[in-house]
Amino acid sequence: MRGTAVPDDAVVLTAEEAAQLSDRVYQVRCAAEDMATAIEEGADRDELRELCDALMQVALAADGWR
Repeated sequence: MRGTAVPDDAVVLTAEEAAQLSDRVYQVRCAAEDMATAIEEGADRDELRELCDALMQVALAADGWR
């Protein structure tokens, strides 16, 4: 933005948008941690598929913020 300290290529989010994005990233991290735990504990294929689907859902939601 010309005449400000904000770079021209900056992305500006409202506080609510930033909080929502943070929540989505947190959901992705939690889903990935759930998968990692399940793998370490020897989860069966069906459980891993379910966890993978959940991870994909939250990742797609996080990607859709733009």
